[in-house]
Amino acid sequence: MEKVLEINELCKTYPGFALKNISFSIEKGSIMGFVGRNGAGKSTTLRSILNFVHPDSGSIKIFGMEFKNSEDVIKQKVGYASSGTDYYPRKTLGQIIECTKMFYPTWNDSVCSHYLDKFNLDPSKKICQLSEGMKVKFHLVLALSHGAELLILDEPTSGLDPVSREELVIIFKKLAKQGVTILFSTHITSDLEKCADHITYIKKGEILASKSTESFLADYAPAITTLEDIMVHLEIEEEE
Repeated sequence: MEKVLEINELCKTYPGFALKNISFSIEKGSIMGFVGRNGAGKSTTLRSILNFVHPDSGSIKIFGMEFKNSEDVIKQKVGYASSGTDYYPRKTLGQIIECTKMFYPTWNDSVCSHYLDKFNLDPSKKICQLSEGMKVKFHLVLALSHGAELLILDEPTSGLDPVSREELVIIFKKLAKQGVTILFSTHITSDLEKCADHITYIKKGEILASKSTESFLADYAPAITTLEDIMVHLEIEEEE
C-alpha cells in the first residue's frame, strides 16, 4: 500500500521539552488518530510536518517528496485545520474564502458550498460572530474545498457538540473510502474508536505506540475495554 506520509527519526529540542526520534507512517486512504496529553508533542509534530516548525534532524516525506524541495506541489495536495488558527475577526467567511481560493487551482466552489450548507455556515457572517465550534467547522470547509488528498487536523472536534462530532466522523469515513488520508490529533478518544484505523500515541515527546486501533485495544483487553480508559492507564502508569 502507498505511504502518503513517512516520518523518520524526527527530533526538535526546546528549553524544557524535546521531540525524540519521532517515527511513524500513514498509508493512503487510512485514518490515524494521534493521541497524548497536552504538552506531549502532538501539535509540534503536526506543525513540523508542514514546516511551520523546523526540526533539528530527521526526515519527513509527503507523497514521497520532501517538503523543503516540493513545497508548492505538496501544499496543493494537503489540507490543514487547527482549532487554534485565527483569521481577521471582522472579515466575513465569504471574504476569507475568496482570498483562500486564489492559492489553490484545484479549488471547487461546489464542494465549498456543500460543506458550508452541511455545517450551517453563513458566508455573510464574520469570524468574530462564530462560536469556537463553528470556527473549527469553517477551518474544515477550507481544508476540504481544494481536493486535498491528505488532511492534517489538529484537534478538529474540539469545541463541537456530540451531534457535530458524529457528523465529522461520518465525513472522515466517507473521505477515507474515496482515498483521502487523514491524520488528526484529539483528546476525544470515543471519536477515534468510531473511525480511526490506526492509533499513534505520544508521551513526553516520544512515540510509545503506533499500530492498528484493533491491536492497540487488544493489548489491554479484557481488563480495559475502552480507548479512553487505556489512555488514562498509560498516562498514570509511569507516574505511580
